[in-house]
Amino acid sequence: MRALAAPPAESLVTPVAWPAAPPRRWDPRLFQIATLGGLLGYGGLGLGLDVDPWTAAIILTTVLAAQLVATRVTGRRRFDPRSALISGLSLCLLLRTNSPELAALTAVLAIASKFLVRVGDKHVFNPTNVALVAMLLLTGQVWVSPGQWGSTAVFAFLLASAGGLVVNRAARADVTWAFLAAHAALLVGRTLWLGDPLDIPLHRLTNGALVLFAFFMISDPRTTPDSRAGRILFAIVVAAGAYVVQYRLFQTNPLLWSLAICSLAVPLIDRLLPGRRYDWTAPGTGHARQRSLP
Repeated sequence: MRALAAPPAESLVTPVAWPAAPPRRWDPRLFQIATLGGLLGYGGLGLGLDVDPWTAAIILTTVLAAQLVATRVTGRRRFDPRSALISGLSLCLLLRTNSPELAALTAVLAIASKFLVRVGDKHVFNPTNVALVAMLLLTGQVWVSPGQWGSTAVFAFLLASAGGLVVNRAARADVTWAFLAAHAALLVGRTLWLGDPLDIPLHRLTNGALVLFAFFMISDPRTTPDSRAGRILFAIVVAAGAYVVQYRLFQTNPLLWSLAICSLAVPLIDRLLPGRRYDWTAPGTGHARQRSLP
């Protein structure tokens, strides 16, 4: 009786893939653009903020032009202005300079970082964050205006930003809430330790730049870790890094510096805690990517 041939080794490996994420009906970036654009318009017209219309026009035109050029140079099939607009509007809200040329250069750096500094198919840095940090390092003619909007505008912006996470069922809400919780805990804990009044951390938490950072910068789906555990770890590390920068190194703009430095660890976090890569049309929920099991 002839023995049966052993099955090939490949047949012993069963591919196991996580179920595909459900398709999204509409792009959450549209809500982000509307929120940032509304805040920019309200700040310039209603609050009288130091938002120069000419500088804002230069930034927005430059980010779109840079996105178009980079798309053509890299051979991508379709020009997509949405992410570029988010970066441009964020720069309009945060960046302050008396030089239109430096404003345009900052916008170019923001877009270029997405195409030039990549690991795999992810860009490493949040475009707005790395552009601001680079210009702060390279020139003394650029600064960031963090506390300019007043408590009423900040509260309205907070509600709109939080509502965007709820409406869009964003897969990156976890990193926002984890960061805010860790950041608030560190500020309140330091205040209690020193015996200072709680009005001090509460004032620092009602900051428009903090809301912009938490809901539009650290939560960038294309630069955060892929897994939920990785994102929560990342958020805590960024909050701790900002605390060190502000209260040990005594530097301004601690959130920007901390995020830029900690973003370098995201590829390592993705390797140690793998998860599904984010897709704007069908975002994952933090499951592991496709793998083969023996």
